Amino acid sequence: MKTLAATAAARAVSNSRGSSAMQTSTTNPESRIPNPGRIGALVFDAYGTLFDVFSITSLCDQLFPGGGTALAGMWRAKQLQYSVLRSLMNRYKDFWQITQDGLMYSAQSLKLDLTADKRTRLMDAYLTLASFPDVKPGLQRLKAQGLRLAILSNGEPKMLQSAATSAGIADLLDAIISVDEVKVFKPSPRVYELASAHLNIAKSEIGFVSSNNWDVNGAGSAGLTSFWIQRAAAEPPEELDYPAARVVHAITDLPALVRG
Repeated sequence: MKTLAATAAARAVSNSRGSSAMQTSTTNPESRIPNPGRIGALVFDAYGTLFDVFSITSLCDQLFPGGGTALAGMWRAKQLQYSVLRSLMNRYKDFWQITQDGLMYSAQSLKLDLTADKRTRLMDAYLTLASFPDVKPGLQRLKAQGLRLAILSNGEPKMLQSAATSAGIADLLDAIISVDEVKVFKPSPRVYELASAHLNIAKSEIGFVSSNNWDVNGAGSAGLTSFWIQRAAAEPPEELDYPAARVVHAITDLPALVRG
């Protein structure tokens, strides 16, 4: 949990997310995709992978001059932390409520005057988060190869649908799958099982893609072939024993890896 919070805070101030100068690498030189031609579907994490959660920083800074980066970083960290804590407590709230709770805690911690109007504006911004520049072209190329594409996210269904529509990628997706169905958050194995059930495809034919390495390990532990989008070059992999089959730095790197 501490690692999740630290990762989120570090990403808030990183200038290296999505850099085109980074080169494709592997977590382990011996690691290979067992049979890339058998992958018939790719399932994507949403926040941090498709949608840039720190695109909200400019609005945070507009509402709280000089405090935008600190608020955005703590907000994301608490959002992740609360999802883990509520899973462990078996006290589920959907991701919209957790996101609001994280915002309120962060504002109080940073001694910011979060009025009802400012809270509404910041929460509404989560419905139209910017997507990373590699997202739409990457998904378009994967779709052209005949792969089925889906989102599998902690996000609440309406949040995810709104963000996908705003980013112009909704028509590229075969499914938008939310943890709301099982009332527990990643990295519970129950979440990753949803992919096979929704897409009606064997687990062995599904690739899972995330920029959050703890999420990659969760998917690997649940038996999915995983791909890590390492958006920050200096970020090391987690020590959780289920590393990615391949590490890339943009979604546009994926078509060559899963081509049959």
